[in-house]
Amino acid sequence: MTTNALRTLEPSRQLGGPDFERLFSDRARAIQSSAIREILKITERPEVISFAGGLPAPATFPVGPMRTAFERVLSDCGREALQYSTTEGFAPLREWIAARIGTPQAPVSADEVLIVSGSQQGLDLLAKVLVDAGDTLLVETPTYLGALQAFSMFAPNFVSVPSDDDGLLPEALPEAARGAKFLYCLPNFQNPTGRLLPEDRRRALAERARELDLLILEDDPYGALSYDGETPSSIRSLAPERTVYMGSFSKVLAPGLRLGYVIAPPALRAKLVQAKQATDLHTATLSQMAVYDVVKDGFLDTHIPTIRTLYRAQCAAMLAALARYMPEGVRWNAPRGGMFLWVELPRGMDAAAVLARAIEQNVAFVPGAPFFAEKPVIESLRLAFVTVPPAQIDAGVERLAGVIRAMR
Repeated sequence: MTTNALRTLEPSRQLGGPDFERLFSDRARAIQSSAIREILKITERPEVISFAGGLPAPATFPVGPMRTAFERVLSDCGREALQYSTTEGFAPLREWIAARIGTPQAPVSADEVLIVSGSQQGLDLLAKVLVDAGDTLLVETPTYLGALQAFSMFAPNFVSVPSDDDGLLPEALPEAARGAKFLYCLPNFQNPTGRLLPEDRRRALAERARELDLLILEDDPYGALSYDGETPSSIRSLAPERTVYMGSFSKVLAPGLRLGYVIAPPALRAKLVQAKQATDLHTATLSQMAVYDVVKDGFLDTHIPTIRTLYRAQCAAMLAALARYMPEGVRWNAPRGGMFLWVELPRGMDAAAVLARAIEQNVAFVPGAPFFAEKPVIESLRLAFVTVPPAQIDAGVERLAGVIRAMR
């Protein structure tokens, strides 16, 4: 570059470059940081006992089997594994998913399966192909924050479906559902509440969806984490023609693989494939092939029970500590699976204010308000327990209870 050219650049450098606030799209201006991610920055301090992050326990990650699988894939078919691949995903893995998720009443074809880079990408792609500004989207009360973030990028109108301790109430689906693009729900050990939608409500929801001509997005990252190994029928198995099913390997293998899947009716899957082509061409071939190598011979059937055993013990420790230390007026549920439980504080007590005091005592959690699409409940909070040893669970809950008691 010539000296004159350098001189030409100097004034703009001195001015700090372009005004990006002017350049940002309206969509970018509307993006907000995840409340959870901001809290996690605080919990990086080693002295903080964190019930905040929705992270699976690293002790459950199958490092050895994954190492062997990557080595075998690179040794046997390395050039194929390192090459571009099809957008739909590695065919043997899609066939394995189809066989595992399908039921006699609602079989799954591999042609209905799309491999995505974590189920969060599935949410993003579904939003891109289904949501226009002003569209009505139905969600649970409360619901997964990551879904609200993905959908909010496209400026929808959220309508919250009334829910209780067992999940959403199918009979309470509003008449607005007739014009809604879809209902988004997590029926199994929901994030953030840990609640499980009963079988009778699933059947009622399937029938109500048919009456209202409603599409259902069934997000199921936690269904395999049932402490007793049992879960009710999937909504997809009850209404396959109007259900999109999302699953993930993050909670049963490892989140760093960034591997999930979407099972959708053919017309919708075709549009999702087009959207993914414009997003990242395809999910990493090497990861897909290595995961298939691990799971194809039944590894998950022996690995998942070890996760359930650990999480059941962690949950029991949390419930015992809550019963031991929490003052009167604090309520919580007792999950039958998953990674979270839900706490309700005495009326008028703001969980965000409690968090500020709790951090001073080196304990953290996630306030519940960000999980509500409408009318946030400030007296709620989420506790994640699977990464915290029982002794620390006890100490952390004792500190948290002390903060709550002092603020009453």
